[in-house]
Amino acid sequence: MSLIDSRLDRRTFLHTAGMGTLSASAFAADAEKPMIIIDCHAHIYGEDEKKYPTVPKPYRPPAGKGTVAHLKQEMQAAGVTHVTAIQTSTFYKWDNRFTADSARDNSDFMVGVVTLDPDDPQSPKQLEAYVKNYNVRGMRSIPAKSGKLDDPGVEQLWETAERLGIVINVLVSRDKRSEVESLVGRHPKLRVIIDHCLNLRAGKTLKPTLKDVTALARSPNVHAKLTFIPTGSAEEYPCSDMHEACLAVIETFGPDRCVWGSDFPCELWCPKISYAQHLRIFTHELGLDAKAQKAILGETAHRLWFRRR
Repeated sequence: MSLIDSRLDRRTFLHTAGMGTLSASAFAADAEKPMIIIDCHAHIYGEDEKKYPTVPKPYRPPAGKGTVAHLKQEMQAAGVTHVTAIQTSTFYKWDNRFTADSARDNSDFMVGVVTLDPDDPQSPKQLEAYVKNYNVRGMRSIPAKSGKLDDPGVEQLWETAERLGIVINVLVSRDKRSEVESLVGRHPKLRVIIDHCLNLRAGKTLKPTLKDVTALARSPNVHAKLTFIPTGSAEEYPCSDMHEACLAVIETFGPDRCVWGSDFPCELWCPKISYAQHLRIFTHELGLDAKAQKAILGETAHRLWFRRR
């Protein structure tokens, strides 16, 4: 019986998963080793649209939201120390200049994750240039025009990423699970993140999608990005209908292969909750113990994106 079906007693589940309940003192970092909190999923938007032109009819945040300055304000207020900036394809498509420039210019707290066209033969060279010159530490991988993720153009980009020692963020739904498994199997040294956990959401697709996500945990180089609670929930904060699925993902992958991301700017991507509330779900609502929190909220992300190989 699955965790979703069984509706295990919360305390029993947390004990089984090795995550006891959280107290305020347990979450607070000790003075010798302060807690590092890293936001692994922020989309950023430039204010100079002449220098960084948008796509036609861009998906736009409310005025004043989504800028680097706004991101820094949210991070500071929430105690977040570092961030991975994810290329905003719905605003810039393949033009990664704003993401790359921002990662380079804010290297004290930010790294970049670009998105490149798998059908463009120049994309592998572009990726190498971004990594070498712009503080880019990852690439978001999407299907090619063929509709396939397991496509020769995607394969070339994964080969390049593996050679460069950066991270691949995979943005697909559950129909691409087998293709993810095939690519991962051919690149066992490549660190792979499943963005939004195959787009887990409440409703009739929750159980089958959760089954596909947890199946990917069999590959030790695959990691889960826990950004789906507010985007997949049918409820307001604290989005309780997605908690058990999130705990099941953490139990299967282990906290050392899970990361948190805010979906910044929340005003656009998950308007039912704020930046601080999204973080609070992981610090207070899920019942994670201090060790699991330290891994999910910072240590795993630091190892993936911020530690040079």
